[in-house]
Amino acid sequence: MQKHGISSLEELSQKAKDDLEWFWQSVDEDIGIIWDVPYTTILDISKGIAWPRWFVNGKTNIYKSSVEKFAKQNPQKIAYHFVSEDGQTSNISYSELDSKVSKLANGLKSIGIQKGDVIAIYLPMIEEAILAILAASKIGAVQTVIFSGYSSESLHIRLQDCKAKALFVSDGFYRKGKPVSQKQDSEIAVKDTSVEKIIVVSYKGIDNYEKSDKIIFYHNLVSSQNDLCDTEILDSDDPLFILYTSGTTGKPKGVIHAHGGFSVFAGYQTAYLIDMNQNDTLFWSADIGWITGLVWNVYGLLIIGASAVIYDGALDFPRIDRIWKMLSDYQATIFGISPTAVRLFKKNNVEPLKSYSLDKIKNIPTTGEPLDKDSWWWLFEKVGNKKIPIMNLSGGTEIGGAMLSVFPGMKLKPSTVGIPVPGINLDVFDDDGNSIKNKNGYLVIKSPWPAMTRGLLNDDERYLETYWSKFKNIWFHGDYVFVDEDNLWYMRGRTDDVINISGHRMSTAEIEHAVISHEKIFDAASIAIPDDITGEAIVVFFVTDDKLEIGLESEISNYVSKKIGKVARPKFVFQLSDLPKTRTGKIMRRLLKSKLLGKDLGDLSSLENPNILDEIPKLG
Repeated sequence: MQKHGISSLEELSQKAKDDLEWFWQSVDEDIGIIWDVPYTTILDISKGIAWPRWFVNGKTNIYKSSVEKFAKQNPQKIAYHFVSEDGQTSNISYSELDSKVSKLANGLKSIGIQKGDVIAIYLPMIEEAILAILAASKIGAVQTVIFSGYSSESLHIRLQDCKAKALFVSDGFYRKGKPVSQKQDSEIAVKDTSVEKIIVVSYKGIDNYEKSDKIIFYHNLVSSQNDLCDTEILDSDDPLFILYTSGTTGKPKGVIHAHGGFSVFAGYQTAYLIDMNQNDTLFWSADIGWITGLVWNVYGLLIIGASAVIYDGALDFPRIDRIWKMLSDYQATIFGISPTAVRLFKKNNVEPLKSYSLDKIKNIPTTGEPLDKDSWWWLFEKVGNKKIPIMNLSGGTEIGGAMLSVFPGMKLKPSTVGIPVPGINLDVFDDDGNSIKNKNGYLVIKSPWPAMTRGLLNDDERYLETYWSKFKNIWFHGDYVFVDEDNLWYMRGRTDDVINISGHRMSTAEIEHAVISHEKIFDAASIAIPDDITGEAIVVFFVTDDKLEIGLESEISNYVSKKIGKVARPKFVFQLSDLPKTRTGKIMRRLLKSKLLGKDLGDLSSLENPNILDEIPKLG
């Protein structure tokens, strides 16, 4: 900032709003993205604000600005430490990474994969998953990473939609000591799709495959390949990856990101938001099937030239202290964690500082859902030793990362997601499109940004309807937010989770935080249902720390009423053994509502625990 004469974060944010193109050009130059052909125009919105083009006429490849760059600058530096649940470990340097990626890239070309072809990666968090991502990028193929825990149906939907030409699978892995097969799911999923080759990675030997015209073993594919491969020179707008995110109804949305814009944005997010540099080691158990994992564990990390610990396994297995030992052993400097994981460790009264040295950690980013006050304080005190900043972030797959963030050195308040990320022009609107403050409103974005999704795959109409139909030329993100007197932002839940009782608006997050603050409650979710008198009524679902204790429903109802006010008293309270959640830990409130009201459940592809739906009663 100093070289531009900017002295504060507030000044930088304002400068970014005033001159968006200057800001992103400056970021590009600072991060050091490699352009084979310089761009002639930073931003072109001639097709409308919903269809921006960034770094127009520039030619690049994200691989050149990451692995290839640091394989030359610092070849022996460790890029990744890999740890599996059963304790197996390995390391790979930037030079070794470049060599292995090149061999796989040549292997993919040998089976007919070309620029623009889609490859699907259905692997656990192992070395070959990252190699596949990078090899696709190197040759200009488009990758789609599909979470390894998805069912055959979920996998099939995505393969069919993106017309994947090849699929990477493993021969199985372990979760909490139990074997997980991928063979049957993958074989069912590829039927009636464009998949021509299934590439099998040898990992834990749970599944037995036989070589065929369709099935290729990873080792055989790469063993005879040259470890040199030219990196494809691409247009800035050429697609890099497709990542699916579940919609409220209907099929998952295929979000598209491009080489040029995403390169700049991922590097920016990593360097400026979580303060990562080449000397840092990241431990963030975010799966690469989600945008968090792709930004910080893969592309952002490698653009900065840092190191990461990649763990394939359950965080609390075989011991509750598993991750704290890894943090200590690898001297991690940045520790990312989800709110769900925080609540898990808090519930079990974990005190890692008593047994492990975590003094190298300089910040703790967390994202995925709002972090309740009690969990924030537990993380700050029991992990951060009352001095390490908790950097709560909020963003999305369509955003390409975070749009709100706590920044190093800024004032801390429990549960805040900080301020708008400079370069993303956020605001809070009411129903009439007026900018508001000090009350709940809609989160909107008033200008494009480099990693803004390039539409939705095969569905331009859905893209425009979802993000651009509520306010003219304004991105409507679907989140409900609040900005306080210190200009700090708070997530109040999804807009479809806002509850309006007799004209009183409140968020599900506010109600849930109240419930979770009860000493006996581990987790909670709230929804709104129609009510003849008040318009809407509150329903609370909770999970207790002590599953043997019963009869808490009335106690919780009274507790919420006391904490928030009588207007917030739930009409119904239900105890569950767990809440329906995605595999990233997000509560699927729409399923609670649909099941309770006897409506169609819609897309279940991201639901981790479908059996829990049987516990939800049906009203009436």
